[in-house]
Amino acid sequence: MTIRTAVSTEAEYTVRDQERMRRANRYFEWQFRLAEEQLGKRVLEIGCGLGNFTRYLIGREIVVGIDIVPECIEGHRAALPDQPNLVRKCLDVLDPQFLQLRQYSPDSIACLNVLEHISDDLLALQHMNAVLPRGGRAVFIVPAFRALYGPIDEKLGHFRRYTRSSMRRLAHAAGFKPVLLRYLNSAGFVGWWVNAHILKKDRTIRGANRALR
Repeated sequence: MTIRTAVSTEAEYTVRDQERMRRANRYFEWQFRLAEEQLGKRVLEIGCGLGNFTRYLIGREIVVGIDIVPECIEGHRAALPDQPNLVRKCLDVLDPQFLQLRQYSPDSIACLNVLEHISDDLLALQHMNAVLPRGGRAVFIVPAFRALYGPIDEKLGHFRRYTRSSMRRLAHAAGFKPVLLRYLNSAGFVGWWVNAHILKKDRTIRGANRALR
């Protein structure tokens, strides 16, 4: 019973956070500019949420969006109805059934601010690598630096934050060949540390660039 309550609370917070971020157009446009060049015509989006990023992929041949939260999938359908090239599934990337997504022949993966939510990030990357063809690409944005871990991370169900070296090791272990890893918004480090450890903020700051790729 306790576990079910915890999962439900986390899901509710996730949906509310997605709703708060829905108006952060500049933030998602920024994400899209980072990822666009690496994404192909057949995109698998891990953690599609309410479709805040998916809307920038609509012109693709096919977009397969998965999310572990049923309420997100429902909201995704409501936000982006009548899109014949959009496939939505309530699915965990750690589930062996994830490997069946090969049937959609994805040539690229977008996993933006999601990997930190997954308990077994190595298995997640191994599954992603397994559904991509040779030469396929994956784009990740993840929160950086353990020192910045705070109430927002906890409420969103983040297991960890990353560094370039830890991300590189993880990618290699999963069979990926890292091409580019860099920090974004290093100038915001102090602000995020203050928010996490002094102000104890527990809500996402709209438009904040809190990631590395």
